Amino acid sequence: MTHFRLRVTQGAAESSFVESEDDETSPPEPRRRARKERVLHTRVPEVLEQELKRLAESFRVPVSNVVRTILEDAVDAIDAVGRRAGNELQSVADALGSRREPTPEPPLAGAIGFADIELVRDSTCGLTGRELQKGERAWLIHFDDGRPPLLAAADALPATGG
Repeated sequence: MTHFRLRVTQGAAESSFVESEDDETSPPEPRRRARKERVLHTRVPEVLEQELKRLAESFRVPVSNVVRTILEDAVDAIDAVGRRAGNELQSVADALGSRREPTPEPPLAGAIGFADIELVRDSTCGLTGRELQKGERAWLIHFDDGRPPLLAAADALPATGG
């Protein structure tokens, strides 16, 4: 297996291919503090090594520049894909949230009138769910949008101010 050694420094890069079977046995490269260099070691198949060298020769640049450019472009692409995916997921979540949380319409929206009635049988208040007894006073609420009338307990309606 061929090891590829890439030393990245601020503004420059050096690389070399080293034939070795050792993974981490080679001594660490000396670091120059002022340049904040980083050295990456990786194994590459021989075919990839040849392709990198061929590409570098065709552009007449060092192999390390090719590798650094490929790595930078890959990181940028992954970053862009991640941001785009995050934005799309947020859009989907927002759309699902707006469908799941419809703005509740007040139960009396669209009411056009209330009729005072006396119940002739046991019923249930459509606003509170409370059981209403035969003979009890209640309101029959009529709507202008075609909904059927709503039965409400006499004490379930808000004050109308009248």
